[in-house]
Amino acid sequence: MTAIERSRTVAVVGAGTMGQGIAQVALLAGHRVLIYDINASLAADGVSFVQDRVERMAAKGRLDHAEAESAIGRIAAADGLPSLAGAALVIEAVVEDAGVKRALFTALEEVVGPDALLATNTSSLSVTELAAGLAHPGRFLGLHFFNPAPLLPLVEVVSGSATDPAAAESAYRTVLGWGKTPVRCADTPGFIVNRIARPFYAEAFAVYEEQGADPATIDAVLRESGGFKMGPFQLTDLIGQDVNEAVTRSVWDSFFRSPKFTPSLAQRRLVQSGRLGRKSGHGWFPYGPQAAAPQPLTAGPEEAPDKVTVVGDLGPAAELAALLEEAGIAVTATEHGGPYIQLPGEGQLVLADGKTSVEFADVVYFDLALDYRGATRIALSASEDTSERTLSEAIGLFQKLGKAVSVIGDVPGMIVARTVAMLIDLTADAVARGVASREDIDTAMKLGVNYPLGPAEWHDRLGRDWAYDLLHHLDERVPGGRYAPSLALFKLGYAAGDDEEEGR
Repeated sequence: MTAIERSRTVAVVGAGTMGQGIAQVALLAGHRVLIYDINASLAADGVSFVQDRVERMAAKGRLDHAEAESAIGRIAAADGLPSLAGAALVIEAVVEDAGVKRALFTALEEVVGPDALLATNTSSLSVTELAAGLAHPGRFLGLHFFNPAPLLPLVEVVSGSATDPAAAESAYRTVLGWGKTPVRCADTPGFIVNRIARPFYAEAFAVYEEQGADPATIDAVLRESGGFKMGPFQLTDLIGQDVNEAVTRSVWDSFFRSPKFTPSLAQRRLVQSGRLGRKSGHGWFPYGPQAAAPQPLTAGPEEAPDKVTVVGDLGPAAELAALLEEAGIAVTATEHGGPYIQLPGEGQLVLADGKTSVEFADVVYFDLALDYRGATRIALSASEDTSERTLSEAIGLFQKLGKAVSVIGDVPGMIVARTVAMLIDLTADAVARGVASREDIDTAMKLGVNYPLGPAEWHDRLGRDWAYDLLHHLDERVPGGRYAPSLALFKLGYAAGDDEEEGR
């Protein structure tokens, strides 16, 4: 099937913020648009709001005046569901209640033509379940826009178990023609973004619950070392702790309470206490005129060693050798053993690998970075058995490179490394199960939640065994299944590369 013709009508049911945004997108793409709401005054207000937005866009030069005038004349409020009879596409954006939505689509099916597509904008409910009572479920699918719909490009095009591939393709091409970036997805709990993103929150909360670091420090490490735009504590305060936790619990329940998606008890306590984030004035952090900005723990100045030995291949951290030399530190390299950086005091500096410092004689771990040259902060972890000299030299070494240093507890996998490894694992599993392609998952995570790299891109950059090895070590130290690498990730580790000998 091809995209829905611009001459056809698009209807939006639900005149809230999301419904208004979707209506604006369809309107500016050239369609006649009808907005329906069970509250007629809300539908009228929604039409006025969209018209005002279009007028403001024209006033600011973002839209041609003639085009704006034409668009304003193409949108109207519908006085009842029968008024939607001529619509080629009806998109629902009402309350997230399965019963309400199913009743709506049952009623719509009696009104619209046989070629009309019916779509839900749900972010958490099963598309398959919503279509279960329909006489023609093949034309039903999910079109999950992200808020605000006019600004955010991503749309998840979700096929339920009964969705006709031709209907999904038509919806995909239609949304693409609207200037959006659609990604194809099977009907799975959380779809792409809300499924794959769970570890970004969960691992940060776990490090906090393990007394590894405070929220401000964890956020700073993920931003300044991992390259994420916002830390999970700051972000969930913005989203609302109740909203974020509800999504986590929904995904967890939908996956039959898999340990991979276990919610955070600390977050549950926040919600129970009414500390919901910015909207309540307090979440992980306080808000308001008198609230101080959260500050990460940063180590005081230490003396950098004048020489080190790089033992073996540092893999994802290989560029550190060049950075150390540029900073005036003498670097000797040896290919045998490692991988680690040998410090003058005989201690070792090791990239996070899912093990703990306490297991070794004198080891300081350092966290993964998106770009060690560009990173402005590095996290280190050490145990009570780590010598003061080794920790001091490790701190001084990264400070010499111009990095702020945060020393966290002896947490296996640290912060960035375990988060990225879990994102890679969930992505590999989703691809293997036919949820979405690795390319669509990467696109969704970069556009939907602004990740610096997609999980598949992280995997390609870090090496095919990196995430598997780290999670395998984590699973040994934190048993229970949360960190058990998926079969898909295991297979990726054994996938033959271009330079691999046959029969590995």
